[in-house]
Amino acid sequence: MKRSLRILFFSVLVLSIAAYSAFSAEVLRMATTTSTDNTGLLDYLAPEFLKDTGIELQWVSVGTGKALELGKNLDVDVLLVHAPEVEKQYVQDGFGVNRRQVMYNDFIIIGPPSDPAKIKGKTVKEAFISIATKGAPFASRGDKSGTHVLELDLWERFGYGQPEKENWYIQTGQGMLDTINIAAEKVGYTLTDRGTFIKYEDNYKGNPPLVILVEGDEALFNQYSVIAVNPVRGDHLRYDLALKFSDWMRSDKVQKMIGEFSLLGKPLFVPNAK
Repeated sequence: MKRSLRILFFSVLVLSIAAYSAFSAEVLRMATTTSTDNTGLLDYLAPEFLKDTGIELQWVSVGTGKALELGKNLDVDVLLVHAPEVEKQYVQDGFGVNRRQVMYNDFIIIGPPSDPAKIKGKTVKEAFISIATKGAPFASRGDKSGTHVLELDLWERFGYGQPEKENWYIQTGQGMLDTINIAAEKVGYTLTDRGTFIKYEDNYKGNPPLVILVEGDEALFNQYSVIAVNPVRGDHLRYDLALKFSDWMRSDKVQKMIGEFSLLGKPLFVPNAK
């Protein structure tokens, strides 16, 4: 009986210490793109960050445009995003500081195996023109995310402006996985980052309704960077914690972890801290 009580007391003590440690941890608030959340990358990294630094990472996953707005509104301390030209302007305008590259993957165009627009193996330009010419359904995130920003840039480059008034063009206003699912329902196409596609593929045990049709074009490079919210804009901002996170993400240990993070035996991101 006494031994049982001692075991019970010890168990309660351990749980209490763990609860106190979690409660007393410093908190870093981050806004990030949906791809880093949907893929499970942050669930993989956050516990290690807490163990290494004593800092609890709390994040909200939205499109890059919304993430940057959260930074402007001082609702978060740090950003992990992937729209380089928009990010550079954000820093130039004084909203963010210390933009640092941490990893990349690439964008791909996916669609049904039947490929009604016949884009398989084509360049991005040829694929977009074929989709538009044939009026094949195309699902766009429509949310000012990094993916959406690139997509609009591609339409502009290829002479279509913004095709939001076309009946084949579907603006979902949703995250990447939801947009992929909508494209699948419409037997259509979409632009996605490779990491999210691999997660989608994994959800279907390697046999998803949509498949990769266009890849490898240099226009589809997808860089991710960490940006600290400018500390001069708010006394409550945890700039010190943001820098610790940035340094941690760029450390040899974490760069290796990012490179080893995979699903279906496929890496989702490639580390490239400089």
